[in-house]
Amino acid sequence: MKLLSNNVQEKILHGTTTVGIKATDGVILCADMRASAGYFIANNNTMKIQKIDEHAGMTMAGGVADAQNITDILRYHANMHRIQKHEPISIKSLTRLTSLIFHQNRGYPFIADILVGGYDNAGPALYNIDMFGSAEEKNYVTTGSGSPVAYGLLEEEYHDDLTVEEAKVIALRSVKAAIIRNIGTGDGINIAIIDKNGFRLLTKDQKKSIIVL
Repeated sequence: MKLLSNNVQEKILHGTTTVGIKATDGVILCADMRASAGYFIANNNTMKIQKIDEHAGMTMAGGVADAQNITDILRYHANMHRIQKHEPISIKSLTRLTSLIFHQNRGYPFIADILVGGYDNAGPALYNIDMFGSAEEKNYVTTGSGSPVAYGLLEEEYHDDLTVEEAKVIALRSVKAAIIRNIGTGDGINIAIIDKNGFRLLTKDQKKSIIVL
């Protein structure tokens, strides 16, 4: 039995590649920059990695408007938690909130596939939340139409004692492989590191020093 119609599956899987890797000392989020509509490239400079708080971020695959809406909701609640509790929201709680948002809208679902990652008192954490609210903790994960290609490299090179410095190389190589083989993925790569020092996007020069893009 199919849980999703072909139309919904196409909307979720079409046109992107995002990668998340949990390392021993942090989390890597990586994504390409192409936004497509069918065979038309709608935008070649799309930021699919979003900062939620100083210690947390997310990646977006699927409908741009839906993903942006979810981003705004998560930022609001993360800020409110920090103000009211005088501490950052845990990554597990942020994931649970994301799951509830999807689940409550399952009648008219958000067409998006989200990775939530960050670093809190419990250490690094990475979760994948699908459009119906199912949340799974992951050591590594990739979403979007280029994910079959990216998974091939991730499964070959991931190991349990990866550091952030090692993981960022694997993440960049995974998305680059998807760019080469998947028509919906392309136009550059963004990558973020989230560790005890917080959320930071790598600059163009930092990315070039790791891999030829």
